[in-house]
Amino acid sequence: MNETGKNRRKKFFGYLKAHWQLYVMILFPLIVIFIFAYGPMYGILLAFKNYKVSLGIWKSPWAENFGMNNFIRFFNNYNFMECLRNTLVISLYSMFAGVPCSIILALSLNYAKNYLFRKTVQMVTYCPYFISTIVFVGIINMMFDIRTGVLGSFFSDHFGVNILGSAELFPSLYVWTGIWQGMGFGAIIYIAALAGVDMEQHEAAIIDGATLLQRIRYVDIPAIVPTVVIMMILNMGGILNVGYEKVLAMQNQMNLSSSEVIATYSYKVSLVSSFPDYPYSTAIGLFQSIIGLILILITNKIADKISGISFI
Repeated sequence: MNETGKNRRKKFFGYLKAHWQLYVMILFPLIVIFIFAYGPMYGILLAFKNYKVSLGIWKSPWAENFGMNNFIRFFNNYNFMECLRNTLVISLYSMFAGVPCSIILALSLNYAKNYLFRKTVQMVTYCPYFISTIVFVGIINMMFDIRTGVLGSFFSDHFGVNILGSAELFPSLYVWTGIWQGMGFGAIIYIAALAGVDMEQHEAAIIDGATLLQRIRYVDIPAIVPTVVIMMILNMGGILNVGYEKVLAMQNQMNLSSSEVIATYSYKVSLVSSFPDYPYSTAIGLFQSIIGLILILITNKIADKISGISFI
């Protein structure tokens, strides 16, 4: 047994010596990951502390209720359910509306016969992704302003609706503008998956008399199901992490009841408040991360049971 262990160690160090250049190449990325990904995790302790600046994180006293006081405060907060509901509505709405749109665009481009037309459409739908969030929200405000915006004045004059100030319409405005911005980028991965479909399957389907829709249903869609499942699992992990930049930029007093999500609430209590509460906001962020991890594991398990496809 000892001889076997010595032989294994000898082989390992021999391999390491022979390929040391490869390990040197990955050394810097590993250092960056440990510094910027694992190093800041020390700050998670804030969620369980009554933080005192003069004492620092480690020496600050533990919070009441076995360190869970900040979490209890969040769960008992009067707008906890409102923030949770708004976050789930926007996240699920974005997922179930955005993914099908990206798939439909990918399938449409895949069957477009004119190469120039296909590339032009792909470029036009891809370009909005590169618009910064603030500029993009500025475009939305210009278009839907009830006095000067083309769409805003139309809806205001004909339907009496102020879209920018409507709490009921905020989720739809957020999601569909996001789909317009990100649909082209989201379609790229499905276009790549469709490029890997064996053309012999299409030729066999054509010989059997299959129509275009039947080829999409029985050849293309089964081929991209693994990709769809993987993307769904990844999206479920971020279901509580609605990006606060766009929500915060689109937020106003009239739509606050639908636009206040967990991320914006955490931002306000930690950075905007007159008395920043860092332990409280850290607890909120940790809650989001834990729920995201649980949802990834659950979704992965369900996908594995139903389709035999899993990410982990």
